[in-house]
Amino acid sequence: MATDYDAPRKNEDESESIEALKERVPDKSSGSIDVEDADNPSGFELPGADLSDLELDVVVLPAQEDEFTCVSCFLVKHRSQLDHEDPAGPICKDCAA
Repeated sequence: MATDYDAPRKNEDESESIEALKERVPDKSSGSIDVEDADNPSGFELPGADLSDLELDVVVLPAQEDEFTCVSCFLVKHRSQLDHEDPAGPICKDCAA
């Protein structure tokens, strides 16, 4: 038997009255705060917004003993990613490929 997937589906839940459905929907004026809105009360920042008055505190760690900086891609990588040493410096496996 062929099935028409475009046909509207009927469930037992659809037999509920509109009043019963309205009771299950939370009231918009109930005073509950959306968690997502509470995290960002000032709204969304638009691209290109002026952030010149914003100060950032960044802690920069020096390269560890088991790390190297690739002279090709300038990324700090673990020694296990070292492919070979050039006269210019170390080359990672990604850049050597």
